Amino acid sequence: MKVLVVGSGGREHAIAWKLSQSPQVKVFCAPGNGGTAMLERCQNLPLSVEDFDGIGEFARSHNIDLVVVGPEVPLALGITDYLQRQGTKVFGPTRAGAQIEASKAWAKALMQEAKIPTAKAVIFHQAAAAKDYVKSQGAPIVVKADGLAAGKGVTVAETIDQAHSAIEAIFQGQFGKGEFVVIEECLTGQEASVLALTDGLTIRPLLPAQDHKRIGEGDTGENTGGMGVYAPAPIVTPLMAEVEAKVLQSAIATLKKKGIDYRGVLYAGLMISPNGEFKVLEFNCRFGDPETQAILPLLETPLEDLLLACVEQRLAQMPPIAWKTGASACVVIAAGGYPGTYEKGKVITGIDSAAALGANVFHAGTKLVQANEENLLAPSHSPLATHLVTDGGRVLGVTGTGDNFEQAIALAYQAVDCIKFEKMYYRRDIGYRVKSKAVNF
Repeated sequence: MKVLVVGSGGREHAIAWKLSQSPQVKVFCAPGNGGTAMLERCQNLPLSVEDFDGIGEFARSHNIDLVVVGPEVPLALGITDYLQRQGTKVFGPTRAGAQIEASKAWAKALMQEAKIPTAKAVIFHQAAAAKDYVKSQGAPIVVKADGLAAGKGVTVAETIDQAHSAIEAIFQGQFGKGEFVVIEECLTGQEASVLALTDGLTIRPLLPAQDHKRIGEGDTGENTGGMGVYAPAPIVTPLMAEVEAKVLQSAIATLKKKGIDYRGVLYAGLMISPNGEFKVLEFNCRFGDPETQAILPLLETPLEDLLLACVEQRLAQMPPIAWKTGASACVVIAAGGYPGTYEKGKVITGIDSAAALGANVFHAGTKLVQANEENLLAPSHSPLATHLVTDGGRVLGVTGTGDNFEQAIALAYQAVDCIKFEKMYYRRDIGYRVKSKAVNF
């Protein structure tokens, strides 16, 4: 079986890694990263995620059995529609379905129609009206850009001035087109992620996970794409049946009612209050990053079987998803300066030592280069030696598994200690909500 994974991040490395565990699967990544380049039975392709013609031609000419789309951007641009027209099987929603992430205004309207519990929100087309509404409501308040913004389009404004600045930035086009702004009430509690596989009819939830969005320890500082995650999240586990019924199944039923055949991942971001009530903050149309790096190491069912069942609309015929017992924790190592300005091209060492401990090291912002490409000094006996260097803001996701969270977190940090590159940064408190007081970092 030949599978083409579209994307270049830690999520895509984790997907390729899981698929390649099946001996019958050959994986290609477009474009992939330094980790997928070194993965057994995996080959990187020099194709961008938006090169639909190149991806389509490769899929046709190499008889690809399944394309798995990782990032939201190509889904929002219609890669699934494009490939389906040529007869290629694709795991990922069509452009119509991807609106659930690509437009927060569209998603909010869908939630209201489906009676999904969510924050009260008002959508504005003009900055002045949005600012007046903020004044009338007061702070704290949440300001969201309508379109895709790489995780940076949401501002939790503590003051009215902060909210007004966020509104101005959105309408100035700093987060996409800037046609709409969504103003929401500010919810309090803990955020968590519930990802589910669906074939448009049946829903199969994955293990719930809890991410750490802020750059600083103690959940301080700027929002990021995610600095670490653990699964299964204890705060969500007792709520899963209710989330499946009130959120996931309601969303799929409403999408179907709208004529949208949604096949792929449906990802609900939840806010869970101290009394255990939940509301949906947002929906995403793809595997989470870094949630995938914590969830897939616990998956026992072959991933390709689940993805194909979704595409072929036979998920209901599949046995229950099998999971390993225990827990998983992923610590993200970032480039110094992230999520702001950061440097690339820093040589990375120690990954083999980290893997020898039993951790999984998933590459996000990395690439393999020849020594002379980056003016690096190769050993004299190997003038064309390759080096692994940084190539993004979030560089690596180091995942530990164990019988419990204490073991998983400890393994992840032991592996992180093996890895070195100039100006590397990571949070030292990933999993603080579930770790034992006896665990020291």
